Amino acid sequence: MIFDTDILIWYFRGNQKAKALISGVSFRERRISSLCIMELVQGCRDRQELRAVKEFIRDNLSGVIHPDERISEKAITLLEGHASADGLRTVDALVAATALREDDTLVSANYKHFKKIAGLDVSKFEP
Repeated sequence: MIFDTDILIWYFRGNQKAKALISGVSFRERRISSLCIMELVQGCRDRQELRAVKEFIRDNLSGVIHPDERISEKAITLLEGHASADGLRTVDALVAATALREDDTLVSANYKHFKKIAGLDVSKFEP
């Protein structure tokens, strides 16, 4: 299972549904794109928040998936088909391409960004 950035944002805000979702998935199945980590780091207001993010990732996620050439190529294709029509943005396209490449479920509260992507197994999270 690949978690979108928004799931972890809800987690850090203390949302019990996000905490239950993450804890309900076995450790070895909890993964994230490195791009989501970048978004989390970008949103940190100070070193304490950055430390909390880094500790959470280290202690609660079994894998970080980095975009490679095939993921990037798939993301470009997704943007060509969904940027104008559905408002898909670059990072979301890369995260979706990661889930497709890994043949894994993507969990996101931003379901609307992903719902029209053929072949993508996306699970809607409702905070």
